[in-house]
Amino acid sequence: MDLRTFLMQSPDLSRGDLTDGFAAEWTTAKVTAKADIIRQNDCDSREIIVLEGHLASTICDHDGKEVCVGLYVGPSVVTPAIARTREGRSLVSITATTEAKIARIDSDRLTELMIASEPIRDWANGVLRGALSQKADREWCLAALGGADRLAWFRETYPGFEDIFNHALIASFLGITPVTLSRLRHS
Repeated sequence: MDLRTFLMQSPDLSRGDLTDGFAAEWTTAKVTAKADIIRQNDCDSREIIVLEGHLASTICDHDGKEVCVGLYVGPSVVTPAIARTREGRSLVSITATTEAKIARIDSDRLTELMIASEPIRDWANGVLRGALSQKADREWCLAALGGADRLAWFRETYPGFEDIFNHALIASFLGITPVTLSRLRHS
């Protein structure tokens, strides 16, 4: 999908002239499978939209163990920078799990556009609210549900993702082991 078409799906950005100018502020790039878009602790001040393909967001601990905290299927918006950075440094790594096409804009530039345009502000605030709601839902799932219910929640919340993403990533995202996920899937 092209960026303009994606942006036009939002009621806030349904005016073509506004969307054309907003889309022109973004840069697009093709990303190869397994390529890092951003690494944990790197300087990060960009907003990202995945237009095509699949991305995963992970956190790595001091022992090198990675935990999946986000799965993205294009077209969709990656968790906004304000929720994935601290003091200009990325708290996560974002990697393409397939070939992908992404669009990026500097966070400060997006803020300037939000100040200048109410529809862009409404769109961006809606994106942020949606991302924070998704994160809160996942935290609730991890805190309140057992393994079988976590898988049921995942299937309902992310239909089709089970066929798209590596099951080790999904298990990590759900806070269970790959063996447990395999057992749950087959029961």
